Amino acid sequence: MNIFGVGLPEVTVILILALLIFGPKKLPELGKQLGKTLKSLKKASNEFQNEIDQVMKEEDKDKSLKSIESNQSNEINQEKIDSENNNISNKENNNN
Repeated sequence: MNIFGVGLPEVTVILILALLIFGPKKLPELGKQLGKTLKSLKKASNEFQNEIDQVMKEEDKDKSLKSIESNQSNEINQEKIDSENNNISNKENNNN
């Protein structure tokens, strides 16, 4: 068992010290507060991770849209070049 990098013997010592310092009546209240704190930290961490994931997805969308636009403009430019080459070759054939 390994909680936050602390093994079972260390957890046992901490619990015994907490029991001696705070007493058996306050220990459940402290445990409840600790649980609430850990829950809120986990919730904040998950929200932060979700925001990071959302930003990453938006950046990926932007990159793919730019890539699509670039490919389309390249295709259009290639079509123009091909049609110009065809026009030039047709003129050369007509002159011969």
